[in-house]
Amino acid sequence: MEYVWAFVVGGLICTVGQLLIDLTKLTPARILVSFVVAGTVLGALGWYQPLIDFAGAGATVPLTGFGSMLAKGMREAIDKDGLLGIFTGGFTACAAGVTAAIIFGLAVALIFKRTDRTLQE
Repeated sequence: MEYVWAFVVGGLICTVGQLLIDLTKLTPARILVSFVVAGTVLGALGWYQPLIDFAGAGATVPLTGFGSMLAKGMREAIDKDGLLGIFTGGFTACAAGVTAAIIFGLAVALIFKRTDRTLQE
């Protein structure tokens, strides 16, 4: 059942994003930023953790999970380092994910040849 709930919750989060794209004039970039901010706020309030406990990867993989991880990292760093934790906690908590995104982006850029479709048309 864990996989089913992960699929359902992750699908619902993605459905919200798709509805925002289809029904509003928000750009995809603004929607993505809104998801990160929403995850950060919900994580800071402690409301996102129960969803993570319930849905696992269905709640941690979408961008709302990234925002929640930022808030959790900051909260832990503030408890440990005080005011300095505001600036270091988010970086520490999300360093692995950001590093992986950069490395995989570089790998894809090196493997595949870039084409400029506007010049081909």
